[in-house]
Amino acid sequence: MSASIDIGKTLDDGVFTTMQKFVVCLAALSIVMDGFDGQLIGFAIPVLIKEWGITRSAFAPAVAAGLIGMGLGSACAGLFADRFGRRWAIIGSVLIFGAATCAIGLAPDVLTIAILRLIAGFGIGGALPSSTTMTAEFTPAKHRTVAVTATIVCVPLGGMLAGLFAGVVMPLYGWRGLFFIGGALPLVLAVLLILALPESPRYLARREQRWPELRKLLSRMARNVNAATGFTDASEQRAEQRLGFRALFSDGRARDTIAIWCAFFMCLLAVYSAFSWLPTMLAAEGLNVAIAGAGLTAYNLGGVIGALVCAVAITRYGSRGPLLLCSIGGVASALLLLGVDASHATGVFIFGLGMHGLFVNAVQSTMFALCAYIYPTGVRATGTASALAFGRLGAILSAFAGAIVITGAGANGYLVMLGTAMVFVFGALLVVRGHIPRLVRPKNNVVKEVLS
Repeated sequence: MSASIDIGKTLDDGVFTTMQKFVVCLAALSIVMDGFDGQLIGFAIPVLIKEWGITRSAFAPAVAAGLIGMGLGSACAGLFADRFGRRWAIIGSVLIFGAATCAIGLAPDVLTIAILRLIAGFGIGGALPSSTTMTAEFTPAKHRTVAVTATIVCVPLGGMLAGLFAGVVMPLYGWRGLFFIGGALPLVLAVLLILALPESPRYLARREQRWPELRKLLSRMARNVNAATGFTDASEQRAEQRLGFRALFSDGRARDTIAIWCAFFMCLLAVYSAFSWLPTMLAAEGLNVAIAGAGLTAYNLGGVIGALVCAVAITRYGSRGPLLLCSIGGVASALLLLGVDASHATGVFIFGLGMHGLFVNAVQSTMFALCAYIYPTGVRATGTASALAFGRLGAILSAFAGAIVITGAGANGYLVMLGTAMVFVFGALLVVRGHIPRLVRPKNNVVKEVLS
């Protein structure tokens, strides 16, 4: 009989090689482009409203179309990735949103933009769950929370880069040039992914006909195996009673699945209210387009910092405390901004938006790591994608809620909406039982992860 290797144990307990880090970087780059292309529309809306002489409400369906596409993409990508592999799910997603974003530069009206945003959204929504799953499955257990969060934090990082990019490109080439160039960048990345991105080893281990490919991959990861070696994934195969969507509600996971869905829904309502409408809200308060765009850039910069700090805290203390504290911070920071006049204390207001982005994006980014912990390999992409897809419903609601609230209640109503959303996020995360456990340091100073 040939020797058999437990791929889960090999990856979870092994070293984090340069090759594995390279794969995580590729996954992160796809998310940078995801956040970059996803937020270009937010910077273009104030210019389009002025150039075409339309109202904020008239543009809401175009914003919603993109978010609907993201929801559909999130739902389909998880099933596709679990069945056909993580690699092509990522590559296909990047190709779709890159091509559709380029095409927006040719759009003659809002309806065309809405259709193209629907298509682009399908790719944008598909990239997130596929890339986070790839990251989780290439990363040893002790580095996983930080690695997954560092991947997800690339969404606000991409948004921050989009703000800087828009500030340079739009004055020179207009909003059409913004979409032409912004869509071409992910197409270049897609070529790199085709050439360099491997398939997930845990996915390959489940398909005996692809074991030769897995053996070559493990050799590139400094884990040499002979040609007769077989593969198992014992710990996760024991955890999987049923595969597919129903497995999200089996084996005691129903409560956590519902709670995570609710947390994603309300958190993405808050996040996409900022991504889609924050520059427009600030422009409505009398700020020029450049300063209004700086508000969203500050929000994203805060998100990058917050998510990384929260990931480190989760690695040390577990996920329950840091996520609940950041949810409270999201509520407090939104309500404190009610006392700041954006037109007179612009710097203070933008700093406050950065702090709000810090707390909200810290929660949103690290919840992906929570999904990666709760769901086993066979349904990890499906579990993450379904949570994100349900969350996209909150994002879709933000397309209309943001336009209505800004028009009817101005900045104060907008901030109250953001704070209220985070109250519900706090409640949902409080209900979750399967939080990532804290690390316990025994007397011999060997760090061990124990089940809560």
